[in-house]
Amino acid sequence: MKPGARSIAAALLTLLGLTACGARGGALSDGSPMTSTTYAPQNRPDVRGTMGAVSADHPLAAQAGLEVLQDGGTAFDAVIAMAGVLAVVRPHMNGVGGDAFAIFYEGETGEISALNGSGRSGALATPGFFRERGHDDVPGSGALSVSVPGAVAAWVDAHERFGTLPFDELLSPAIRLANEGFPVSTRLADDFESQGGRLNASARALYLPNGSAPPVGSLLKNEALGATLEKIAEGGKDAYYRGPLAERLAGFIETEGGHLRADDLAAHTSTWVEPVRGEYLGHTVLVMPPNSQGITELSFMRLAEERAVGRLGHNTPEYLHTMIELKKLAFADRDRWVADPEHADIPIDRLLDPRYLAERAGLVDPDRAAESVAPGVGDPLAASQGDADDAGDTVYLTAVDQYGNAVSWIQSLFAGFGSGLLDPETGVLFHNRGSGYTLEEGHPNQVAPRKRPYHTLTPVMALRDGEFAFTIGTPGGDGQTQTIIQILNNLLLFEMTPQQAIEAPRFRSNRGLSVSIEDRVPGAVRAELTAKGHRLDPVEGWTATFGGAQMIYVEPGTGTLTAGADPRREAYALAY
Repeated sequence: MKPGARSIAAALLTLLGLTACGARGGALSDGSPMTSTTYAPQNRPDVRGTMGAVSADHPLAAQAGLEVLQDGGTAFDAVIAMAGVLAVVRPHMNGVGGDAFAIFYEGETGEISALNGSGRSGALATPGFFRERGHDDVPGSGALSVSVPGAVAAWVDAHERFGTLPFDELLSPAIRLANEGFPVSTRLADDFESQGGRLNASARALYLPNGSAPPVGSLLKNEALGATLEKIAEGGKDAYYRGPLAERLAGFIETEGGHLRADDLAAHTSTWVEPVRGEYLGHTVLVMPPNSQGITELSFMRLAEERAVGRLGHNTPEYLHTMIELKKLAFADRDRWVADPEHADIPIDRLLDPRYLAERAGLVDPDRAAESVAPGVGDPLAASQGDADDAGDTVYLTAVDQYGNAVSWIQSLFAGFGSGLLDPETGVLFHNRGSGYTLEEGHPNQVAPRKRPYHTLTPVMALRDGEFAFTIGTPGGDGQTQTIIQILNNLLLFEMTPQQAIEAPRFRSNRGLSVSIEDRVPGAVRAELTAKGHRLDPVEGWTATFGGAQMIYVEPGTGTLTAGADPRREAYALAY
């Protein structure tokens, strides 16, 4: 049997042998046990294994990762293969024109490391560069929203440090899918239709031919991207950031009016960093340091523990109101401070100080929603770091292998189709991560030459008693931190299985009093939230508004693996 066929068969046997599980053991934030609770049946069955597991934002990517694991590769190898496939099959959400972040756990040593694979602005990127072109703010799309794409360098750097299989072999599934095509799904066609409004002519010709998405079930090819991936597979970073390909990419952005030049691509480097750690519900939670919003996740968690949210009950009016208000406190500090630490002095210790956060948690009015919240450290500034009412377009992927290695990886174009600019010669669709800068004088995230922008990307990993416990992440822009904590509360406070925890209805707090909420939250609960002043936007069905979370969880005691994937997007989990 061919390796691919063996992988598919094993995955199907795994799935067919599983049934939805009931409640799991859990504890309140003070450590006291919770009683068992029954929740809605799972939409999908549990995916469990003993050797390895993967979860990715598309079934073809999950299949590629599982094949790598079953053929003896590591979790590090699997995520590179999955990242390459996702760059092809979820082209509006991520790709070689975007950024990436990752957290790594080495099973043999327990060593943990993290990789900041975000790019920087061009050397010409000053506030004056934008104002001279008639802008008071950094545009949300087009060439002025493009910073250096960092994902390709992240792939290569991760492989150079951890990879065991040849790099070109790991990219071969992505190259094949780009050149030979992959089937267009209903979800992909819908995404193209709803998000393709700002595409340039080349992108429209590929993704919206004749003004509409390719027919469901037809093959979507991007042979120009396939050729670019082949160059990367053969030449690594230099093939992308130096030489003819880099000159082409930089020339395209310059022609479109952006600030990137070939020298900016050549100067790009990823950065190995130390994750920031925080304690939550008996686990050590690891997040990316700034320029990622990871510290906002830790702040949110500490605030939730201070309010003992587990005692309020799952998705009760009191619980949801408290969580929404705590989010506003965490985001106020995020908006004021999160930026590139090489260009700004960020008071991380102060922002995560338990005594400070205990004081902040006490600001929540149990009866009334706050329309605005000031930061607790530093004077308020005008600029927001986002908090926009959008879904955020990103892919998350994760793998755990038979050797105990684990990876939490995320990569993105930021908005749907990023900047909207596709270079027809290379097939590269550029992100709009540069729209995360502000022109506000004195703001830590004010645009400056060779500076990383504020980033929503938030991969998470957790330890239990010093050993690997789980990975989790989600698309969703500003919703990422909100989705992750709701899932972890579902898992660790409210006794749900990983799949139940992911599927349970959730909210997303937007600007001001606006809150998107899934209509599976009972109407009576929503009515009480409205009475407290929240402006609710009930959302029907399973939509991308609330992210598309995935996780791999090590069961305490047995050490077996449970992988979860969100039906709100095209995510799938496999294990063996």
